[in-house]
Amino acid sequence: MTSPHFSSGDLIADRRADYARMFAESGEFAEAAELMEQALEQVPAWAAGWFRLAEYAEKSGRKEAAAAALAKVVALDPADIFGAGLKLAVLGVAETPAAPSTAYVERLFDDYADRFDTALVQRLDYTVPQTLARLVRRHAGEDAHFGLVSDIGCGTGLFGVELRASAGRLEGFDLSAGMLAKAAEKAVYDHLAQADLSLPAEKSGLFANAPEERADLVSAADVLMYLGDLAEVFPSAARLLKADGLFAFSVEDGGMDDTPLLSPSLRYAHPERFIRKRAEENGLAILAMEKSVIRQDAGQPVHGLLFLAKREA
Repeated sequence: MTSPHFSSGDLIADRRADYARMFAESGEFAEAAELMEQALEQVPAWAAGWFRLAEYAEKSGRKEAAAAALAKVVALDPADIFGAGLKLAVLGVAETPAAPSTAYVERLFDDYADRFDTALVQRLDYTVPQTLARLVRRHAGEDAHFGLVSDIGCGTGLFGVELRASAGRLEGFDLSAGMLAKAAEKAVYDHLAQADLSLPAEKSGLFANAPEERADLVSAADVLMYLGDLAEVFPSAARLLKADGLFAFSVEDGGMDDTPLLSPSLRYAHPERFIRKRAEENGLAILAMEKSVIRQDAGQPVHGLLFLAKREA
């Protein structure tokens, strides 16, 4: 949680919250929670403060107190910029949302944009852009050329860098203005624009200034884990693609279940059979699937699935 979202506007409350943070950094979560409770007595409508109290309460073993604090966050911030609804689901006291709130995902990546490349590539061994690009080339050929590539959820442009030489025109879309700014710095995209992949295609922004059925390749590298049940993104990808166009994408591996799973990281993992069902529903034939370790998280490998699909004519 970054400082623009965390200040209460009350000097005394902020000071107590700072002391609470120092206790938490030392592993003294019960003491941190007590100080946050004192801060919230000063400013009871402070949504970010309740969210931090929930974190400290959970880490001190007080699940019920954490859930109560998260419920306060949801009541104070219906847009759910902090992802409190997701946390309630992880704690097992609420139903898993079909998708995270747009406000939460946008804030998450706006806050993350400046350190995204360094954190993922250098610290977490992030491999999706390279492995997904190799999957595309193995099927289409090393010298394959795509007239138009539409990189949806392009982030800072890591996959765009991999595909630039193979694309006549490369367009990128992302919900986060911060991510788009970083992608622009790489100077590999011909067009960048904001889009919300959780919305129906006609409202998403993908077709604001360009027609349907325009892309030879649509890519979604490390995006779908932030989109829940994928009810809108598969139809949007299908509408972007020309007949016989390719859709390359990755997911976190949801194992043998039938529906997406929400992990403690607040990302969704998608089972292979669920992805195949979504693809079939939208006229996309799976051409290839590859299992891969896509990153590290808290020192543990995160297993993913890479897919290449084709829009059936």
